[in-house]
Amino acid sequence: MNGSKSDLPSLSDREMQIIDLVAAGLTNQEIAHKLEISKRTVDNHISNILNKTETDNRVALVRWALQWGKVCLPNVNCCVLPTHNDEVVS
Repeated sequence: MNGSKSDLPSLSDREMQIIDLVAAGLTNQEIAHKLEISKRTVDNHISNILNKTETDNRVALVRWALQWGKVCLPNVNCCVLPTHNDEVVS
């Protein structure tokens, strides 16, 4: 994806949560256990995320997430991610 930030796909809070867990190195089964959902649901989320982000696999997804500041990994990137509470409503 070589576009601008305005070209970023719209991802749900759950999808962002799953991206964070993928970046942390969890398997789909571990994500399912942690989120108390089925592995099949995680598989579906991952598939949807890969399609939305136009990435081919988990490694490419983590690279995408790092590039666009969607995840922070200690000693890898030093971004400060905004939280929903940080958003300014005008």
